[in-house]
Amino acid sequence: MPVKKAVIVAAGYGTRFLPITKSIPKEMLPLLSKPLIQYIVDEIIASDVRDIIFVISQGKEMIVDYFLPSPKLETFLAGKGDSSGLRDLHSLPRADKFSHVFQSAPLGLGHAIGAARDAIGRQPFAAILPDDIIDSAIPVLLQMIDVYERHPGNILLVEECKPGDTNRYGIIDAEGLEEGIYRVKDLVEKPRPEDAPSNLAIVGRYILMPEIFDTIAVVKAGKGGEIQLTDAIKQLLKTQPVYACKFEGTRYDAGTPEGWLKANVAWAAKAGFAGHPGPY
Repeated sequence: MPVKKAVIVAAGYGTRFLPITKSIPKEMLPLLSKPLIQYIVDEIIASDVRDIIFVISQGKEMIVDYFLPSPKLETFLAGKGDSSGLRDLHSLPRADKFSHVFQSAPLGLGHAIGAARDAIGRQPFAAILPDDIIDSAIPVLLQMIDVYERHPGNILLVEECKPGDTNRYGIIDAEGLEEGIYRVKDLVEKPRPEDAPSNLAIVGRYILMPEIFDTIAVVKAGKGGEIQLTDAIKQLLKTQPVYACKFEGTRYDAGTPEGWLKANVAWAAKAGFAGHPGPY
C-alpha cells in the first residue's frame, strides 16, 4: 500500500527552550520567516503525502490552528487592500486533511505514536519528529518512500555519527543491501562507543507498518516509565522486515537552542539574509 498519511509528533513540553516554551510551542519557534513545524509540513506535502495528523498535548492547539483557513483574517486583509498580506497568508501549505489527536501524558515516543492509531487505521504511514530539520534538494520523506517502494517494510532514516557519539542515539545493527540501504538486524538504544554495533544513528523520520500499534500496545515501559518506539520496532523485527536508509541533505537538530541557532544561521547564509523560503 502507498504511504498517504503522516504523523507529526509535537506533544513535548520543549523544556530545553524554557521559559519561552511556557506559552509558545517549541515547534512554532521561527526558522527565519517560518515556524519550524512548517518546514516539516512542506516536506510532507512535497512528498505527495497529504493527510497529516498532529500528535499534540493540551495547550498546543495553535500548531494545528496555524495551518487551518482563517476567513476572518482574509476578510480583514482584503478590506484593507493588503495584497501582500493575503499572498503571505495563501502561501501556507495546503493538505487534503489536517487533524490532531492528543497524547494523554508524556509517556514516550512510542506512546505518542500509539495515540494516532485510530486516525491511521490499517495502512502504512510516516512518522516525523519536527526537531530534525533537513535541508535537501529532494524531500527526505520522498527519498524514504522511494526506498519503501523498492523494499516494502518498516523504514528508518539514519546518518553516520561520530563513533564517540553513539551514546546519544539509537544505533542500528545492519547488513548492507545496496548503496545507502540496509537490512536492520537489531536496534540498540544509546550504546557506549565500545558496545555499538555501528555508527549508523537513527534520525527522526520513520515509515511504519500498522502492526507497530499492536507492538506499542504490549511493549513494556522502559527508562522513566516511557514507551520507547525503538523497543516496539525491535518486537516487529521478529515478524516484519525493517530497513534503514541514509539521506542526501544536511540535518539540523533544532530541538536544542544551539541547534536551532545553527539552523537559523545556515538558512540565513544560504538566503543571503533575504529570508530562505525553504528547499521545496
